[in-house]
Amino acid sequence: MSAESELRRLLDIMAALRDPATGCPWDKDQTFETIAPYTVEESYEVADAIARHDFAALPDELGDLLFQVVYHSRMAEEERRFAFVDVARAIADKMIRRHPHVFGAAAARDAATQHAAWEAQKESERASRAETGTLAGVPLALPALTRAEKLTARAARVRFDWPNAEAVLEKLDEEVAELRAELAAADPARLADEVGDLLFVLANLARKLKLDPEACLRHANEKFAHRFNAMERHAERGGKSLAEMTLEDMEVLWQSVKREEQQ
Repeated sequence: MSAESELRRLLDIMAALRDPATGCPWDKDQTFETIAPYTVEESYEVADAIARHDFAALPDELGDLLFQVVYHSRMAEEERRFAFVDVARAIADKMIRRHPHVFGAAAARDAATQHAAWEAQKESERASRAETGTLAGVPLALPALTRAEKLTARAARVRFDWPNAEAVLEKLDEEVAELRAELAAADPARLADEVGDLLFVLANLARKLKLDPEACLRHANEKFAHRFNAMERHAERGGKSLAEMTLEDMEVLWQSVKREEQQ
């Protein structure tokens, strides 16, 4: 079957699920607000399949994400706001508008020039929507580390930025000292503020090093999980559980696992 016929079938399925008389009770009860968390979750599941190179699962995960687009479009159509065709038209028009070197008369560009032109076009689009200010349009719903990176990247456009990564590391030392000073009082609000500052500076450091802070943290999470699981297996082979071991014993296991990784 063609892509068009399969998409039509999906749109018809969504309409049936939302049918006031014969649709699914759960689907009929949903709103933009209740579906939005699922949309975010499905995006992460797509990213997870890609990170694991699980290309057998990727079509299914991408389908789940496409269903979220169809879901929101159907609810909007019911409220006479817009329909799926408007969503498809909007992104097609945007891609043509942002790639004049492909679809228009603009000269061919290298990747860096195209990125600059892309950002300039986005800036123009924000201005047309009356979104003013350097930080306008950075979504609130982004993961916090990603939003921190994007906010500071925007600020850097007007040269409100550290000159290099070394300067960010000096700021990191300053933030660590401020957090350390708050430990004795143990005021939750002050500690949260200082930890937030520390994470914000770390997101800046990743940006200055041309790294994705979310990807860095995901890698650290997986590295920790891999090593911790290996520790548990080592302990079990010795007839123990980690809960029965001292912190010193667990540190010995941790270092052993790290050495095994390097072999």
